[in-house]
Amino acid sequence: MKSRWLLWACCTLIPAILAAQDLQEFEKKITEFDLPNGLHFIVLRRPQAPVVSMVTQVNVGSANDPAGKTGLAHMLEHMAFKGTDSLGTNNWLAEKKWLSDVESTYDKLEIEKNKGPRGSAEAMKKLEGELKAAIEKANGYVVKEAYSKIVSQNGGVGMNASTSNEVTTYFYSLPSNRIELWFLLTSQVFRQPIMREFYKERDVVREERRRSFESNPQGKMQDVLLTTAFLAHPQRTLIGWASDIENLRARDAEALFKTYYVPSNMVMVLAGDVDPAEMKRLAQVYFGGIPAGPAPPRIITEEPKQEGERRTAVEAQAQPFVYIGYKRPEAGHADAAPLSVLAGAMSGRAGILYKELVEEKKVSLVTFAADSFIGGKFQGLFTFIVVPAAGKTGDDNEKALNLIIERMKKEKVDQAILDRVKTQVRAGLVRALDSNMGMAQRLASNYILYGDWRRMFTRIQEVDKVTADDVLRVAKTYLIDNNKTAVYLKTPGEKKDGDKEAAK
Repeated sequence: MKSRWLLWACCTLIPAILAAQDLQEFEKKITEFDLPNGLHFIVLRRPQAPVVSMVTQVNVGSANDPAGKTGLAHMLEHMAFKGTDSLGTNNWLAEKKWLSDVESTYDKLEIEKNKGPRGSAEAMKKLEGELKAAIEKANGYVVKEAYSKIVSQNGGVGMNASTSNEVTTYFYSLPSNRIELWFLLTSQVFRQPIMREFYKERDVVREERRRSFESNPQGKMQDVLLTTAFLAHPQRTLIGWASDIENLRARDAEALFKTYYVPSNMVMVLAGDVDPAEMKRLAQVYFGGIPAGPAPPRIITEEPKQEGERRTAVEAQAQPFVYIGYKRPEAGHADAAPLSVLAGAMSGRAGILYKELVEEKKVSLVTFAADSFIGGKFQGLFTFIVVPAAGKTGDDNEKALNLIIERMKKEKVDQAILDRVKTQVRAGLVRALDSNMGMAQRLASNYILYGDWRRMFTRIQEVDKVTADDVLRVAKTYLIDNNKTAVYLKTPGEKKDGDKEAAK
């Protein structure tokens, strides 16, 4: 009863909360400014508690990795909290010397490897030994976790970072009387990153790929879905290919940093008990000296038009899954809001998929629908995931799912469903408004994706305007065979109705 009352209260109070937190009211709490070098700051003053959350978002992700160097943006993320020339080392001059020796020895090894069959196996073995020794020497000067310890000793919490196909994000929270520490540490890292323990972290990332993708059936399916759906666009891998990761160089990371970590390609958001004027002063003191740089190159490769359904299968000794993705336009497109409503109508325990496939037909254990599971900067995939119930197959699930999709392309959704989805969208903003970190991340991501944080509010207005006719139209437009990629997970030796189609 308690949970039902909370649900009723949430649905009832949402309009009132949003009325109090409308865009005009919210703008009064926001201060925005650009430093002369192009670095953009967004400051949200929320004095309710003496804490502040800081989010730095860089407009670079795995889609920006150079050819043959996938995983590089993710590697840079791992370098951010390794420290500076005065934090994280017990002898920077000696460490710097050995870091240089590591790279020069690696250069010699690659020269020998590049000779192909003319290369000397003996010379390569010798250089590999020298490289390992140089890496150990450099790592011997590292003071472990120095960055994170100084943050935690000053009351910092939630320190973390993430890399998607489109952005890299760094974040944590501090007591508001320790905010200058964030300015000091962050400005030093973004002024000149140090590739400390790069090759140790490269092994960590390689293991992360092994654990999350190669040994994880669902991760495998995500890999295969992306590489099957996208033939040309560089967002085909989220973490990088194994062979690329194993050969990444610290110099590669430094080059990517110089290209993309320029002030005009970043946004820094501070949300909490802060004085905007003081934040502007500190920003100028600590970040003003970072030189401006040219705008990074844009991704020019466009995905060619798909001409026919694509199907493939992944074999694994695991619970069968079916992933289906339909190509859809980027988040800034006019059809983004109707597609979001369409996904909302189909997803969740109150959604059409769960009610029909799980509760009524009992062909599925789990159903999932998302308007795009890989972000919104580029063309994405409107995605369905279904898990067959006992005694049911992936084919049974896809056939049942197809019946629903075809109906969505012929019949308008009920007004009650539209109202439910719109309430959910509003509730998402209310939840974000409830925390400094949630707000800081929303402000940063909307600024990077749309060029204006206000989109987090105007998107609600766009969703509110969506009609049943709009939902019907986008279903007809995008949920078609020429946009479709289906990936099955099946056990070795399992036969299924779609095998012939998959072999085409």
